[in-house]
Amino acid sequence: MAATAASNSFSSLTLHSPNQPRNLPQQHSLSLSRSPSLFLPSTRRPCSVVSCSLNGSNDSDQFTPIEKRYPAFPTAMDVNQIREILPHRFPFLLVDRVIEYNPGVSAVAIKNVTINDNFFPGHFPERPIMPGVLMIEAMAQVGGIVMLQPEVGGSRENFFFAGIDKVRFRKPVIAGDTLVMRMTLVKLQKRFGIAKMEGKAYVGGEVVCEGEFLMATGSE
Repeated sequence: MAATAASNSFSSLTLHSPNQPRNLPQQHSLSLSRSPSLFLPSTRRPCSVVSCSLNGSNDSDQFTPIEKRYPAFPTAMDVNQIREILPHRFPFLLVDRVIEYNPGVSAVAIKNVTINDNFFPGHFPERPIMPGVLMIEAMAQVGGIVMLQPEVGGSRENFFFAGIDKVRFRKPVIAGDTLVMRMTLVKLQKRFGIAKMEGKAYVGGEVVCEGEFLMATGSE
């Protein structure tokens, strides 16, 4: 009986004409008041709105000018501060900026390799490549910045190569590259003024040169 009553109620609800008096219970009239909306064309486009907002965020990233996408290297020491520490001058000062310095531990510095560097006309005219020995020299200068600091007993004196070992050149460095060099102090003998360091040089995050360095301080 309950099923028959529900069926009759549904039939009367479905077949109810707008011209007939509405004597149905309130809950049925509510159903009727909402039913016409099922046949009206929808004016909302939720999918399109979501798609537009998502595409908008991607488009803003895509159309950000390339010169604004990449931050500049930080500056722990500028070239003037470097010149106060290192005795090197043009054309042999091969460190442009120190971007990280941990006293008595390590330093990271950059050398901007440009076609105007004085070694490119002879190395080589048809294929400009930074000489490996100059990469080693640049890395040693970064080591000197660590070694000559008061934190490790340095005294702003000259320093010299005492030895290099396990040097490997992985990739050529060309004009337009930025050589990023990390030198880490491994061992220091203050009595003899000798320091052992490990160094790695990178271009675009890839190692281009690495080796072990032995350096000594001296006033002569």
